[in-house]
Amino acid sequence: MLLVMALLPCVANESSPFAGRWDLTITTPRGAYPSWMEFADEAGTPAIRMVGRTGSVHAVRGAKVEGSHLTIADPPWDLTVRDRKLAGRAPEGTITGAPAPALNREPPKSWPAPEPLFNGHDLSGWTGSGGAMNHWIVKDGELQNQAPGANLQSLRSFDDFKLHVEYNCPPGGNSGVYLRGRYEVQVEYEPPGKNDAFHAMGSIYGFIPPAADVPQRSGQWESYDVTLVGRTVTVIRDGVLIIDGAEIPGITGGALDSREAEPGPLYLQGDHTGGLRYRNITISVPLLHR
Repeated sequence: MLLVMALLPCVANESSPFAGRWDLTITTPRGAYPSWMEFADEAGTPAIRMVGRTGSVHAVRGAKVEGSHLTIADPPWDLTVRDRKLAGRAPEGTITGAPAPALNREPPKSWPAPEPLFNGHDLSGWTGSGGAMNHWIVKDGELQNQAPGANLQSLRSFDDFKLHVEYNCPPGGNSGVYLRGRYEVQVEYEPPGKNDAFHAMGSIYGFIPPAADVPQRSGQWESYDVTLVGRTVTVIRDGVLIIDGAEIPGITGGALDSREAEPGPLYLQGDHTGGLRYRNITISVPLLHR
């Protein structure tokens, strides 16, 4: 199902007011968190996939549309659209939503020289996030996550950029590099067979699988070179092109927010497993975005 749904266009059928992609916010008594939904009308039958607070993009079941009213059985949502804005209820709180921006942008004609995001000495420019205890330290010129806990988030936010990051993932490790705090480039060496290609090392989690295989090197240093312009992403892993100018449909689970039109920070996932190490993090930002 995921392979088929991944081919849906941004606006599949204008006959439904729900058609297209939606950036959502779920507001609960304990705070708000982001979500995302894509709606297509396949011969009169709603085809919907969504991303929740965590986890992967997935198809939903039991959807029914009556004009501007949409009900979903799993998860049990009740939505109404008016003037291209969504409002509704989920078991945990209220839902609001707006159409996801297209983010169709041309890449810059040239990129400035990269600048360091991590100074190799301390956590200047970074902060723990996610509400858990922060186990990130700096040792031997590396960012090291000693145990599952907080994510590590840059204090700077970015729009379009070219990123270089080196990572060392132990056997059984699971982390990720979040672009603009919304789109996860997967970092994992979990047991063989646990993850399919859409959730494997180098994927844009749940949405885009790597197009080339790179030998596993658990416990060794590897690198990503990532270019993100709008929602178009290119990923090079250890010199091998694994994603070539692909469109990221929407936020991935664990995103900081769903405000896709805004700049966002880089963050390193630290809440899954400890043992992850990162170093030599540099970024190039077009002069227009400085």
